[in-house]
Amino acid sequence: MTDVDRRDFLMGAGFAAAGAAVPTEAAAIARPPKEMPPQAVGMLYDSTLCIGCKACVAACKAANNMPVDIPEHLSDWNETTWDSAEDLSGHTLNVIKVYRNGTVEQKDREIDGFAFIKRHCLHCVDPSCVSVCPVGAMKKDPVTGIVSYDPDACIGCRYCVYGCPFGVPQFDLNNPFGKIAKCEFCRHLQKDGKVPACCDVCPTGASLFGPVKDLEQEIERRLAAPAGTPYRFPRGKLGEDRPPNVGTIPSYIKGIYGEHEAGGTQVRYLAGVPFPKLGLPTVGPQSPASLAEGVQHTIYYWLIAPLVAFAGLAFLARRNAPRPDADNTPKSQGGRS
Repeated sequence: MTDVDRRDFLMGAGFAAAGAAVPTEAAAIARPPKEMPPQAVGMLYDSTLCIGCKACVAACKAANNMPVDIPEHLSDWNETTWDSAEDLSGHTLNVIKVYRNGTVEQKDREIDGFAFIKRHCLHCVDPSCVSVCPVGAMKKDPVTGIVSYDPDACIGCRYCVYGCPFGVPQFDLNNPFGKIAKCEFCRHLQKDGKVPACCDVCPTGASLFGPVKDLEQEIERRLAAPAGTPYRFPRGKLGEDRPPNVGTIPSYIKGIYGEHEAGGTQVRYLAGVPFPKLGLPTVGPQSPASLAEGVQHTIYYWLIAPLVAFAGLAFLARRNAPRPDADNTPKSQGGRS
């Protein structure tokens, strides 16, 4: 084995040892998940109660001074007279979508049926957008748990757009001074004791606002009642003195979307059609923020990553440096005296 071979072997062994010092199981190094504030507020969206009227979309636009959103392929017949947003965007904070299958004969049925779904910010317990924001433009209120956005602090890096597992934050690419758009639970209305606009106008109570703990109890009551049981569905804000929507308990699918996804969210979904069919992302219970921060902190613990990088660069520099060749070493010439 030559000197160069020995050097390569020893350096390789050193890199392997350094790599072994970092755990390979990502879940084992994730930081502890964050917990929901005791007084956190949230929303229950019951897809079985939604009639697709989009009153929530119009109210959201009015409450947040958002312009009409018209896709280009619909602009020929719609001259800014009807908001026809098809998805979340820099101009749309919440949107109603529809699921269709087969003959579309019956609402809230997976086969030959249809259903509505509402998309907006879920206000994660451990939000990725807050974790990845380098300037603190995304913040989570320690009391209400609302994830808010500060446009004055934002630098437009869009890390929040890429980091959100639910695809919620949107950047206004049509504005040279564009900013991020996302639902903030109408926190400006809540300061005046009002209800978020989408919940305030919902005629059936499909969007229901209230403390998360109270919403969880409401969810338990609905899921515990057999299908067909008469029920008085609250509207607007849970516990508010407002005429309820009198109906019957539908056939819910098992599960509560938002209860565990990405470490839990403050928005919960009930539905009669499987959540993936409704277009809700399939997200595991591990918070991406806790995983990313755990890996990052582990790698940089005791400056492991910088030291390994420095050692690697030093090795490459030394290996590529020119060395005298034994065959070309000048030899002394003897002479006769």
